[in-house]
Amino acid sequence: MYVNVAVLKETQAHERRVLPKVTTAGGTIGPAKVLVMGLGVAGLEAVATAHRLGAMVEGYDVRPDTAGQIASLGAKFVATGVDATGKGGYARALTPAETTKIDAVLTTHIQQADLIITTAAIPGHRSPRLISKAQVAGMKMGSVIVDLSAEGGGNCEASVPGETVRVGGVSIAAPLNVPSCLPADASALYARNVFNLLALMLKDNVITIDWQDDILAQTAITHAGKRVTPKATTPQKAA
Repeated sequence: MYVNVAVLKETQAHERRVLPKVTTAGGTIGPAKVLVMGLGVAGLEAVATAHRLGAMVEGYDVRPDTAGQIASLGAKFVATGVDATGKGGYARALTPAETTKIDAVLTTHIQQADLIITTAAIPGHRSPRLISKAQVAGMKMGSVIVDLSAEGGGNCEASVPGETVRVGGVSIAAPLNVPSCLPADASALYARNVFNLLALMLKDNVITIDWQDDILAQTAITHAGKRVTPKATTPQKAA
């Protein structure tokens, strides 16, 4: 939801062309090319939004199983031949050889795009670098990058968290705290998450922890006076 707001806001402010194909008395304008990098929840929302607005959309992720997900949204998956699927649904770190292989494929798509939206983030870690300064230097005049991973430092090497900068002819927006653009809706969704987490801990309104539940076992930090490590499934009982 907040992805829609950020994309629309930054695109309206910096994009120099319309997204959909437009036919006029003066001729036809082809659809803008949009590349979404990072196909988690936010990335898929960005793909869906860009497609609804009439753009020609491509998506990329180091996890090949996301190809079917964006195909269902009307977009094309950029395959690099690298599978970096990691634990917990997130991507693992890339080897230097894998990075080189990916860059060789992505550079053409990056430099053909009118609008790039990056959303790749790993909780507790720095946002992965997806776009280098060299790739930005080869982009088309007037193209735009919306870096939605600025909280973790950004997916684009040229991003400045919290600012919009211009590098050559490319505008790079790296907004912070994007959910605050929709405070009422963001608060409602956060409250629902908290409610659902607490519901897992309660049975007949009494706190009852099921240590076989993966969410609770991985969420707990301490229990009964003992520290619980993330890998532990059953904490030690207090003496």
